[in-house]
Amino acid sequence: MSRCRQCNIEILDETERCPLCNSVLEQTVELENMYPDVRMITRKLMLISRIYLLCAIIAEVVLVYINAVSESEIWWSAITGLGLLYGYMLIRYAILGTSGYMSKTIVLTLLAVLMSVAADFVTGYQGWSVNYFLPAGILLMDAGILVLMITNRRNWQSYMMWQIFMILCSLVSIVLALPGIVTSPLPGRIALAASVFLFLGTLIIGDRKARTELKRRFHIR
Repeated sequence: MSRCRQCNIEILDETERCPLCNSVLEQTVELENMYPDVRMITRKLMLISRIYLLCAIIAEVVLVYINAVSESEIWWSAITGLGLLYGYMLIRYAILGTSGYMSKTIVLTLLAVLMSVAADFVTGYQGWSVNYFLPAGILLMDAGILVLMITNRRNWQSYMMWQIFMILCSLVSIVLALPGIVTSPLPGRIALAASVFLFLGTLIIGDRKARTELKRRFHIR
């Protein structure tokens, strides 16, 4: 704790100058932190993330060696590496990241979809990742957006851009069905329909407020 003789006030923050008169403070009785030390917590989490990264690298090297020695036809160690990488991204982006919770959820979900596609190719590509996992992820995000809009009723229009983004993501399944990469197009069509209906419902029910939000986002007068 510090004290300013000019203003005759006590300062609890760790600073050398008074926030009112900018005079040099006089150190008084030392007190324990009255608030959580956020910087210390962040440093601990950063240390945990670095320890996890080191352990993950060591574990993956060992697994790659075992995979090579066993002469397996499937490089299953690539799948474990993707899982370890996802765990690291979960710590660094979801916990230590400064983005909003909605952006974190969507980014991590899309990352999980991309990793499932990679795992599908590693195991010989059965098509389950793009046929089912991708549409399921989009439907899950649509449901999450709807729940957040209901929960955050005062600011529901802020989720409209995420709805448009999910429509674009759901179009990926439709596009991949053209060259035959997607062999079961029905789940992708259901995901596209759900995303479109969610956006149209928001636009119709939201009426003027929804249109105003779109004009503001796309800089339309």
